[in-house]
Amino acid sequence: MQDFVVRALVMGVFATAVLDLWALLLNRLFGFGLPNWALVGRWFAHLPRGRFVHADIAAAPGFANELAIGWIMHYAVGIAFAVATLLLAGPGFAKAPTPFWPLVVGWVTILCGWLILQPGMGGGIAASKRANRTQIRILNILGHTVFGLALWAAALALARG
Repeated sequence: MQDFVVRALVMGVFATAVLDLWALLLNRLFGFGLPNWALVGRWFAHLPRGRFVHADIAAAPGFANELAIGWIMHYAVGIAFAVATLLLAGPGFAKAPTPFWPLVVGWVTILCGWLILQPGMGGGIAASKRANRTQIRILNILGHTVFGLALWAAALALARG
């Protein structure tokens, strides 16, 4: 069990950090905006109060420490998806990781953003209410593919280490 937890933590943190570095690279090279983790934190902070959908999360009442909440939840979700990868891939994955399950999980995370987070924050399903929805969708697909590949890379490093 301890091995499972360590693998999940390492894979989730590593893949999420790689996703963050990917966003930073796109920002520096092409000027794409960086994720606003404070607004994500605000959305998460509203959940225990029964508020799941906002017309515009930026206009919703704020909370203390919402930036910290956003970052913590960003990494917690990354770890949760690493757990899902390990459970789906089965025990043999730890010794011989393949890219199949990490990529599947990475691509499923796109749907979580499109069907839960973006509508909940006021962006509509798959960012349908955003003027740059096509760009957002393409960046989501690319970013979460990077996330899946990073899950696999971490699993490979752990298998060899």
